Amino acid sequence: MAGGNHSSVTKFVLLGFTDLQELLFVIFLLIYITMLVGSLGVIVLIRTNSQLHVPMCFFLRHLSFLDICYSSSITLKLMSGLLAERNVLSFNGCITQLFFFAVFGTREAILLILMVYDRYVAIREPLRYLAAMSHGVRVQLVVGSYAAGSLNALVRTSALLRLSFCGPNLVNNFYCEIPPLLLLSCSNTQLNEMVMAACVGFIITTSVLAIVVSYACILLTIWSICSAEGRHKAFSTCTSHLVAVALFYGSAAFLYFHPFSRRAEDQGKTASVFYTMVTPMLNPFIYSLRNKEVRSTLRRATNKLLSCKYSHRSRSNQAEADITCHSGVSRRNKADT
Repeated sequence: MAGGNHSSVTKFVLLGFTDLQELLFVIFLLIYITMLVGSLGVIVLIRTNSQLHVPMCFFLRHLSFLDICYSSSITLKLMSGLLAERNVLSFNGCITQLFFFAVFGTREAILLILMVYDRYVAIREPLRYLAAMSHGVRVQLVVGSYAAGSLNALVRTSALLRLSFCGPNLVNNFYCEIPPLLLLSCSNTQLNEMVMAACVGFIITTSVLAIVVSYACILLTIWSICSAEGRHKAFSTCTSHLVAVALFYGSAAFLYFHPFSRRAEDQGKTASVFYTMVTPMLNPFIYSLRNKEVRSTLRRATNKLLSCKYSHRSRSNQAEADITCHSGVSRRNKADT
């Protein structure tokens, strides 16, 4: 792969974060564990409860799966690098990480649109909702998002592979991504910048427009049919969703559309943390705990677990009491004898 594009570089050194590495390792580990527990919890809860086999939870389950894949493709290598003297990736490893990051990132961006569209149909056309969002339709939409993500990643990665890298090999980021890699290439990167701007610009622009317009229609519909309390609740839910969307797309836009420079690389690290770790950590809580069905199911599951635990403890205490009583009777019988 490296020989095909006449590159003399066989590996890249990810500079990442050079200060407070032990503290950052603990912080990123806590963020990753929180994301993992939250996302897996959502998947298991939806999978094991028939009440949650509804269109919105179908998309929510896929979002949680993508959050795990999306964050793991970056965070695990980052944390191992924080504990090592140098965080090194082979050329092929760097391209592989870039490809899968683009795949999962694009799929998640499209899936966020599908979730908003699901809410739009549910509120605007409640009588046609189940027919419009049937299982077959949902599967087609998710498969389409996966195919679009793979296509986008393939185009961007193929464009990068035509470049040559002659050195240096120091990537001023904590993962392999196109903007810092373009600064290291000894080839003309104009075509790559155009391809990146076209792909990312199209995805971000269409996604943001679709989400904003959909939420605007949702709020207008709710405003006309709901009480003041209902409007306040709906507005609160939409606001929390929009905050998550703004974090995801805002940090992505800053990363890709900020002018390429060494200073921009340093600022891009902060944006990348939100883009790759913070947003996946927040998604299970924002999209799940704001969902009435998920909240009620989680409450029932928690109460059932606590009830089973209390019942098991009561049986254990009763068994211990019976054993103690039996032992006392035996001792009295022996004494009488």
